[in-house]
Amino acid sequence: MGYCLRIQICFAEDKKIHVTTPADDDGWTPKTPTQPIATMSTYGEELRATALRLSTPGKGVLAADESTGTIGKRLASIGLENTLEHRVALRTLLFTASGWEEYVSGVIMFDETIRSTGKSDGVSFVEELTKRGVVPGIKVDAGVVALPGSEDETTTGGLDGLGARCKEYYELGARFAKWRAVMNINPARGFPSELAVRENANGLARYASICQANGLVPIVEPEILMDGSHSIEVCFETTKRVLDAVFSALRLHGVAMDGMILKPNMVTPGSSCGQDTTDQQIADMTVLALRDTVPPSVPGILFLSGGQTEEQATERLRLMNTGGIARRPWTLSFSYGRALQASCLKAWGGKTENVAAAQEVFVARAKANSEASIAA
Repeated sequence: MGYCLRIQICFAEDKKIHVTTPADDDGWTPKTPTQPIATMSTYGEELRATALRLSTPGKGVLAADESTGTIGKRLASIGLENTLEHRVALRTLLFTASGWEEYVSGVIMFDETIRSTGKSDGVSFVEELTKRGVVPGIKVDAGVVALPGSEDETTTGGLDGLGARCKEYYELGARFAKWRAVMNINPARGFPSELAVRENANGLARYASICQANGLVPIVEPEILMDGSHSIEVCFETTKRVLDAVFSALRLHGVAMDGMILKPNMVTPGSSCGQDTTDQQIADMTVLALRDTVPPSVPGILFLSGGQTEEQATERLRLMNTGGIARRPWTLSFSYGRALQASCLKAWGGKTENVAAAQEVFVARAKANSEASIAA
């Protein structure tokens, strides 16, 4: 006679797994609930407090986590060579601007940056941020890699050794981290494929669980690129599909929702679509997509700018916070890189005599987005 083993797994609100197994051939005997998959007993209150700080109404996060190659492109646009001296000079310009901390709650840094000191005073960037009341953060992913089994789609590398890296970054002063997963929309090719959605969702969830176990608040960033000719309606449905998968995976991995931050794309038509959409329509459809998928216990949703102009990113954020679409009680704010730095970089031009003027431009952009993130 053959035997069939049945295992029933139920997820309850306390994020514990309840497992029932057959007591004998005739019935089921419930077992004592197991411990949570990922415990926050060591860092729980600290993680919640940090997540709330990052979600402070009227403040957002500066994404200054460009890799060495990416920041090289920024520097090249103003005629500067990609050297450590120039990279440090740009970070020093941003981090020492007068009053910017009134509008920014945290800064995402690259590995080189979190280990660096300022250009002239020898104060580490972590110390500079901390004394201003700004939370230091760190990018921990290793960038996109090809996704086996799906032509031209990607996943994100960096899970190997992530726990040890998170522990080291915590000791260096970081209190939150960021991991970016990238997906494309191409209806003709079926992108994003189910494989890409699931693989990237699981990668984000594993990262988030490892971060929380090591004291870092995870910023979860599933980015759907603007590239393509798809309509805003297609982006809306794809965004909901991706966020559903991401939060299902986060729950499965025992991630505490009140100790994380979401960094999503806004719902927009593809950059080559040509569809006539308004900023209000983009704002409304973005809020609707989030309302259908994001648990209310997530304290903050901090948007990426993702190819939008500085003005577009600010105005659409403002409309989300002042529009008529009812929303759950998250903070809707910004985690911008280029949309905070582009004008500043141009004003600087790599010249010492322009630093003060460039800092004023940077602070003005931060202030504009701060005002846009305050609900009416």
